[in-house]
Amino acid sequence: MSKEQNVINYYVICNRLKNVIRTGWKNWNVQRERIESVAEHIFGVQMLAIAMKSEYKYDVDIMKVIYMLAVHELGETVIGDLTQFQISKEEKEKMEHEAVHRILNGLLDGNQIEELFLEFDAHNTKESMFAYQCDKLECDLQSKLYDEEGCVDLDKQEDNPTMNNARVQELLKTGSSWSTMWLQFGQQVYPYDENFRAVSNYAINNEIGESKGKHM
Repeated sequence: MSKEQNVINYYVICNRLKNVIRTGWKNWNVQRERIESVAEHIFGVQMLAIAMKSEYKYDVDIMKVIYMLAVHELGETVIGDLTQFQISKEEKEKMEHEAVHRILNGLLDGNQIEELFLEFDAHNTKESMFAYQCDKLECDLQSKLYDEEGCVDLDKQEDNPTMNNARVQELLKTGSSWSTMWLQFGQQVYPYDENFRAVSNYAINNEIGESKGKHM
């Protein structure tokens, strides 16, 4: 296969993510004209990584982080966006890794890209752990933005499988809002360091949307 065909094939496969809507928002019946796609999440988490590196001066190779985040959802071009409430972490990783290997097979830099993808999944280096925290916090922050827009009605969740999770139920009972539940869930489940936890707490305690008049 020619280099030109390899470029086009890879681009077209990745382009699918523009049309893969994030499953979590569908599960929660987010009511909005446009709901975030996986491609938009990738952009959001890269921008969050840049901001976190800027303000907290992490000792990480930010270009490696951005590259890693660019490909961290590559498997979803094949398997779709599966949540932790739908499939076990082990099953999802196996499916994703097989899909990514097939997608990258034939690209000259395929092995290098696959190594970055696997490093992110293992999150056992400083760059991958930083990227992993950005990935999780970005989703939490997006829930806050949707909540501020009034996109979620907790009384209209009859078909939402996530509502059956005991931790979710407990947080909904004790929290002040849907997004507070989401942000607190993230703090309990993911290995946020003090900086990521501080940003998460800020989002819990403040309105963060552009319409609030606090932004540049």
